[in-house]
Amino acid sequence: MKQVGIVGWRGMVGSVLLQRMVEENDFDDISAHFYSTSSAGAAGPVIGGVSYTLKDANSISDLAEMDIIITCQGGDYTKAIYPALINCGWQGYWIDAASALRMDEKACIILDPVNRPTIDRAVKEGIKLFVGGNCSITLSLMGLAGLIKADLIEWMSVMTYQSASGAGAQYVRELIVQSAWISEHLSSDELASSGSVLPLVNKVSALINSADMPIQNFGAPLMGSIIPWIDSDLGDGNSREEWKGEAETNKILGLSPGAIPVNGLCIRVGVIRCHSAAITMKLRRDVSEEEFAALVTHSHPWVNYVPNNKVESVSKLTPAYISGSLQVGIGRYKKMSLNNDPIYSVLTVGDQLLWGAAEPLRRMLNILLGKI
Repeated sequence: MKQVGIVGWRGMVGSVLLQRMVEENDFDDISAHFYSTSSAGAAGPVIGGVSYTLKDANSISDLAEMDIIITCQGGDYTKAIYPALINCGWQGYWIDAASALRMDEKACIILDPVNRPTIDRAVKEGIKLFVGGNCSITLSLMGLAGLIKADLIEWMSVMTYQSASGAGAQYVRELIVQSAWISEHLSSDELASSGSVLPLVNKVSALINSADMPIQNFGAPLMGSIIPWIDSDLGDGNSREEWKGEAETNKILGLSPGAIPVNGLCIRVGVIRCHSAAITMKLRRDVSEEEFAALVTHSHPWVNYVPNNKVESVSKLTPAYISGSLQVGIGRYKKMSLNNDPIYSVLTVGDQLLWGAAEPLRRMLNILLGKI
């Protein structure tokens, strides 16, 4: 059995990864070892009746005993530990959820089933560094996999609406705390009043903008608002999150940089879980809704096409409906009235903790184990 080390298993992505590995009986086929950066020697998880003792995630000698390391610990950990492991001669496989090494020339961004040929080629060529992609990009590509395989996309403008959990656990808590803080300042009489709603609206607006509004993590109110910037400022009008759209899309697909132009805006919205993306794309030819539905649904088992009508869109193409599901929803497909060019709009919705983060790592492990 392969010796597999798991680091960062208690965070949001790590917890979902463990849940999926248990559900799919992945621990039956590996010798698992759990690591901690702060609690070495303490009790770890209990899986299948087996109690694990935590190992030191900062010990290069301990980590070097692993055939495969899966880390959800974050970019700072990757930057500190991975080079040290390589310098000591470690020859194992590193599977990483963090962005730190995504664009490394020796890294393969993993998104099976979208880029399985690229992954297989990397394994054959001796690549040992496999990194999960940006969550909003991976979910969009999961939805559009059928069009990608048919080489129908000329360019894309991707407008993402990203949930609080995409930023981390403390951000989820802050969004909920913001909601609770506003509710605490509203009386039942104010909420039940049948008079003008304007006083209530004005009071809530004042609360949202109050200096007492909890914004320690976001730096701005998200409850009742949006945050129109994610990640660092590149100084050219783009955020780093928006830059990732083109850079990672083309690398995931094994294309040269800029082969498919991708840009847009990345926006944080008051959603707990699931990222959505409104995509405008130019296709190489006209594609009817019927053909589009066939292309996307036949590409892989984890995409669900929602016909472009109000009833099904509002009930099945939402974070509330998709949350916790491996299915990526795609719908609102329609041709745009732009000089009769084959330019279409579409909406994707997916759980960024699953296909946007944990599931590609789990599938990469199983590819290396020869299980899929």
